Amino acid sequence: MFYWVLKTVILGPIVRLLFRPWVEGAEHIPPEGAAIFASNHLSFSDSIFLPLVVPRRMTFLAKSDYFTGRGVKGKATAAFFKGVGQLPVDRSGGRAGETALRSGLKVLRRGEILGIYPEGTRSPDGRLYRGKTGVARMALEGRVPVLPVAMIGTDKAQPLGKKVPKIMRIGVRIGKPLDFSRYEGMEDDRFVLRSITDEIMYELMLLSHQEYVDVYAASMKERLLAAARAKAIEVQHQAREVQQQVQHQAREVQHQAREVQRQATAGLTGAGLRPPAADRDPGAKPGDAAAKPDDAAKPEDVAKRDDAVKPDDRTDSTTGADPTAEGVDCPADGAAGAQGRHRAAS
Repeated sequence: MFYWVLKTVILGPIVRLLFRPWVEGAEHIPPEGAAIFASNHLSFSDSIFLPLVVPRRMTFLAKSDYFTGRGVKGKATAAFFKGVGQLPVDRSGGRAGETALRSGLKVLRRGEILGIYPEGTRSPDGRLYRGKTGVARMALEGRVPVLPVAMIGTDKAQPLGKKVPKIMRIGVRIGKPLDFSRYEGMEDDRFVLRSITDEIMYELMLLSHQEYVDVYAASMKERLLAAARAKAIEVQHQAREVQQQVQHQAREVQHQAREVQRQATAGLTGAGLRPPAADRDPGAKPGDAAAKPDDAAKPEDVAKRDDAVKPDDRTDSTTGADPTAEGVDCPADGAAGAQGRHRAAS
């Protein structure tokens, strides 16, 4: 019930109005009976647009991660996929793959349409990758036709990592049903399974016009991830080298600056000039440059020199002669001194 409410009342009308999906080959859709719709996988929204354009109910095998999310978002996603009838599938391989096969066969035996992505995961770069043989086994064991379906433009509307799709027209091409009844009873032959799968992928290539790569998409994703990690390590290594070079150059510049300062100081000293205060005392404060020179007279020294020169001293501080000697005037003696010198001359 929830499936039809979403498709015809809630989600379907909005998607049709915004994205206006177009369909080619709608006449190939069987009006009844079981069938497998094998589609290329470009985007998360493939599972929304393909069921929307098919008038019958379609069930997809969805990866189990969609059903085990935590928190509000995880629980809402799980409720949505369960509500639209999607089946959780563990894609780890081995017994998990066998479980997915059995789940798909249950849908087919009810006479319903099963949607499947033979590539196993979304294309990492928009190319078509090698298909897995599970689709061939289900076709043979379920004895149902396979309709190749090409999704057009979903990778541009919602590429990997983008949560909200870009509003643009989406296309769906549905090919003619492929009948593999000639291989009935050979579902355990791996060469037959590979041949059937390759035929399906060839039809998908013709419908989608994608470049085909004979490598599993999951393997390509691992290669791309390994290459990205190696690139990140290389970038980090280059960044460390650049940092070391910058530090080395900074040390060289500092060394050159000290050498230039040393040579300038030596040149001033050789010319008989005193280097600036900052050169003489690297630890001097800015205020120390305004201090008095070392040879400036201090007030205490001036006072001592004044005390040393007394009035009783008869020696001229300039000529070194005795002021009372002949021919030297001594203002301190007055007129008496002048008369005495006159008598001596007589």
